[in-house]
Amino acid sequence: MLLVYTHKVTPRLTYIFRHIFVRILHIEVGFTTKIEEFIGHEGPKFSYTKQPLGNELFVKSNELLFTQGIDYVEVNMVNWDDDPCFFQTNFGSIVPCDIFAASFYLISRYEEYLPHVKDLYERFPAAESLAYQNKFLDRPVIDVWAFKFRSILISFFPGYKDDLTSSKRKFNYISTIDIDNAYQFKHKGFTRNVGGILKDLFQFNLANVWMRFLVVFGIRRDPYDMYKWLLAIKKKYKIRTIFFFLLGEYSTYDKNISAGNSNYKLLIKSIADYAEVGIHPSYFSMKNDSKIKKEKQILESIVNFPIKRSRQHYLRIEIPETYQHLVDLEITEEYSMGYASHYGFRASTCTPFYFYDLDFEIQTPLKVFPFAAMDATLKDYLNFTPKRSFNTFMKLAKEVRKVEGTFITIFHNESVSGSGRWRGWGRVYEGLLAELNKVL
Repeated sequence: MLLVYTHKVTPRLTYIFRHIFVRILHIEVGFTTKIEEFIGHEGPKFSYTKQPLGNELFVKSNELLFTQGIDYVEVNMVNWDDDPCFFQTNFGSIVPCDIFAASFYLISRYEEYLPHVKDLYERFPAAESLAYQNKFLDRPVIDVWAFKFRSILISFFPGYKDDLTSSKRKFNYISTIDIDNAYQFKHKGFTRNVGGILKDLFQFNLANVWMRFLVVFGIRRDPYDMYKWLLAIKKKYKIRTIFFFLLGEYSTYDKNISAGNSNYKLLIKSIADYAEVGIHPSYFSMKNDSKIKKEKQILESIVNFPIKRSRQHYLRIEIPETYQHLVDLEITEEYSMGYASHYGFRASTCTPFYFYDLDFEIQTPLKVFPFAAMDATLKDYLNFTPKRSFNTFMKLAKEVRKVEGTFITIFHNESVSGSGRWRGWGRVYEGLLAELNKVL
């Protein structure tokens, strides 16, 4: 066991040390405030405090892990070799920064509690983040720091190398599919189809008018009906795939077919037989736990088992309120941690982590699965071509592979259809699964 001496054991400290050592490095870690116990420990150890006890392996601590509440924290970036870091240390610290306090700052989303400018959809924007402003958003720096620190431990305690590296984790990939609009034309009802025809005629989109007639009269498959194909390539490439279904009432931002539609229910049931499913809480659910609860209950009534996974529509999360609601509703896995406007690692880690609630200073049972990139981000926000988008996905996957983490992407049934404005994106998705299957 790795032993850490510190002057005070706090919830923040135990939380972040366990994320780094247990969840990332798979190293058992213990804590002590007793100098005698620390000196007597024969295994790997280091002190994390204000000043060294003697000549031991020492990391100078920042105050962040020993305080409570939220206040402005000064952040000055420096480099650790070629990697960015902050909360600079001195006085003989083995690392140039307090990577533990820095990791806590990033993973707790501390900066999202502070005053900030929201985007059009009331979200915390990527451009407001420390990672974006300092050009490390595309790297899971917490995992990078963890692996570098393990190398330091091995160099100081070579006799324990096997213990420090015995339980290697493996790179893995989770494909997530958001069902915002189950069908483009099917099962929309008379009023919505007529409205769609009039809109297409007004915009001189005659191809859509013709396709709508072919689909409605059963001559052609609906362009967004990609479910058999998605399940087939899931099976072909042996990729874990999770489908998130939008079941909110129709609104400006929620335009799926009715949750009461029998065909939609059959679709959800059929997918739940072959893949994992979760709820996709509607646009206005971000601060409304009753909406999430109602939509979760609808999905549970369809699939006949408890729903434990969730991703917010439009990625609208208000930290900590949205996550507090999900905890109350017994959601245990959350997949919204990322940005709509830019790819990368919002919490600076590619390792699923438990949400730490700064309001109550506790680790919650909600496990957050951070994603790296979304189809709409690359196409609509960044105007990337399919080829450039594919290369971006692969570049991010390479960063995750370096630290043996979990790579998560978001696609939609609409984008993988390759139809209309998504031409070429079906090949992006299958190409990505094929390439990642080679290294899993």
